[in-house]
Amino acid sequence: MIADIVVVLIAFQHIAFLVLEMFLWDKPVGLRVFGHSREIAAITRVLAANQGLYNGFLAAGLLWGVILGADGTGVKIFFLSCVLLAGVYGAATAGRNILFIQALPAAIGLLLVFSS
Repeated sequence: MIADIVVVLIAFQHIAFLVLEMFLWDKPVGLRVFGHSREIAAITRVLAANQGLYNGFLAAGLLWGVILGADGTGVKIFFLSCVLLAGVYGAATAGRNILFIQALPAAIGLLLVFSS
């Protein structure tokens, strides 16, 4: 039960990333969150939208795993692993804070799924 709650929270987090990257990237809130100028945001808007779409796929996979119940354990492990790897890569290439925002919750989720 606790594992599924954490997985759902991580899914909602990725839905928020989708909204930020696809729809708010070049708006004031997106500029504040990501620390970009209007000029950089305009140039990278399409790339950010693509990244947001991938975050939506991660969220969908996580929710799918929860909906499957006990049969969804493998699905949850796969998508949490994807989130963890994306977070580690993002921390290494884009910003260290991604390690705590994305990778750490996924690692906690994996530990909870494995222990349930």
